[in-house]
Amino acid sequence: MLLPAKAEVARQLRQYRAWERMMLAAPADRRIRSTFEDSGYTLCVLMGKRCAREAADAAERYLRTTLVSYLREEPEYLREKPERTGPRTVTRRGPPASDRRSPAGR
Repeated sequence: MLLPAKAEVARQLRQYRAWERMMLAAPADRRIRSTFEDSGYTLCVLMGKRCAREAADAAERYLRTTLVSYLREEPEYLREKPERTGPRTVTRRGPPASDRRSPAGR
């Protein structure tokens, strides 16, 4: 799993929080709301989350922990699956090969 540089996450989180404060102060201002939503989207992309609130929480957790502890806290479905090292078995479906007819043999 690739993670962004902590300096970039900190910068984007500061911007998100600043625009959040401005949006809460002037909720009717469309320009502020649009910029706030853009900063939330950027944070979502950086942190790999679907919701800006989750992305902000993940960014704060990422900034206050080490990489190893952050990855341990993430849900298991986000972690990469280990490569299979054993032999792979293929299950064949259908009749045995001797019962199959080729289309050319008809």
